[in-house]
Amino acid sequence: MTPERIYDQLLSTRTADTITISFKDGRILTGALVFNQLKGTGRLINVDEELSEDFAIEDVRDIRS
Repeated sequence: MTPERIYDQLLSTRTADTITISFKDGRILTGALVFNQLKGTGRLINVDEELSEDFAIEDVRDIRS
């Protein structure tokens, strides 16, 4: 996926309850999204697993909602 396509998907899924992000390093994480469109960075928060992961658009391979 191109960074532009990933950016568009992050904008469209930021109101979803949960999304799943696949990262280029092989990690797959699910949670609520906080996305800073000006910086191109985000945070995925999974309350059940007590997980909070910061990421940059360049780290993302795929997004599913």
